[in-house]
Amino acid sequence: MSEWLDASLVAEVRKTLLDNPGPVTTAAVAEAVQRTGRVLGSSALLELVNRLSAQLSGAGPLQAVLEVADTTDVFVNGPREIFADTGSGPQLLDLSLGSEDEVRSLAVRLAALGGRRLDDSSPFVDVRLPDGVRMNAIVPPISGELTTISFRVPRHSGFTFEQLLTGGFIPEDVHELLTEAVRARANILISGGTGTGKTVLLGALLGLVDPIHRIVIVEDSRELIVGHSHVVQLAARQANVEGGGEVRLTDLVRNALRMRPDRLVVGECRGAEVRDMLTALNTGHEGGSATIHANTAEAVPSRLAALGALANMSPQAVFSQFSTAIDLVIHLRRVGADRGVTELAIPTRESSSGVRMEPVWGRQSPLSEGTFNRRALSRFEAVLEQKAA
Repeated sequence: MSEWLDASLVAEVRKTLLDNPGPVTTAAVAEAVQRTGRVLGSSALLELVNRLSAQLSGAGPLQAVLEVADTTDVFVNGPREIFADTGSGPQLLDLSLGSEDEVRSLAVRLAALGGRRLDDSSPFVDVRLPDGVRMNAIVPPISGELTTISFRVPRHSGFTFEQLLTGGFIPEDVHELLTEAVRARANILISGGTGTGKTVLLGALLGLVDPIHRIVIVEDSRELIVGHSHVVQLAARQANVEGGGEVRLTDLVRNALRMRPDRLVVGECRGAEVRDMLTALNTGHEGGSATIHANTAEAVPSRLAALGALANMSPQAVFSQFSTAIDLVIHLRRVGADRGVTELAIPTRESSSGVRMEPVWGRQSPLSEGTFNRRALSRFEAVLEQKAA
């Protein structure tokens, strides 16, 4: 590196380019350098152009990592602790973003690219970037001494049901039951932790839907990839820097019901929209589906009750709606690099104050052997027969 290509020069030129938006060309960088009163040789100038292009285009030095085909997540815990997950868990990369100031500048620029603000008065942000990548960033002192950034990279192509079956994600002994559940228009709720594949499975199941059915999907951030001929996808929108323009999931769910959906899909229930989703599935909208974060299938009722409280619903009201709205809960689990379906369960109303999840099928971990509960299986098959009649 040239002796003139120090941090202060890079910072001055970068500020000039940010104040005068446009392509990072050699001419633009040379003019910005000239304003500083410094002189650079051709090789140093080219090096500066390459460095600033990386910083000011896309996600900077991280762009190449985000574009790797198998990358699902990238985590920045400071300028020199950068991890990428390509399916086997986060791995430390041999990569540096320079300094804390450069990490923060990258986060601020990407937040602005998504129409949001990141500064001392608004120290954290969650935003969808133009290329579909979801970014969450937090700046000091909320994040300690270093800016932290998390990127969630969407897949550009989804998995089919057959692909998940071949890979063991969907067990062979339940694939016919799941296929019939979709065909009979059962209402399905997919539960699991972060990164277990809830969205992947939901997209694959929706690919089995009858081509004549109209699927309307509501999501907080557009992630579902569905191989179907008639899909409408609606995405919520956060307020802009002026505090206006917000579109909530609850509003979208209500609007989706006016769009004559044959299948209503809520990408993820995480708030008050659970009320509208349960109400819709209880009033003739069959074949609906959604995902929810939960540790086990047994924990789903209490998780729904907690979300229902955000919509001023009592636990009794949630349990009453849930027990009649949802026909099947599919639970996913991840152990190391392995993930897949580990539980199928149906809700059973025990009393006026609770719901019990009755297991239909289960296994200890992904890729292990599973067993059926014949009594619960017979109950669920009877529900499918009734719906298909």
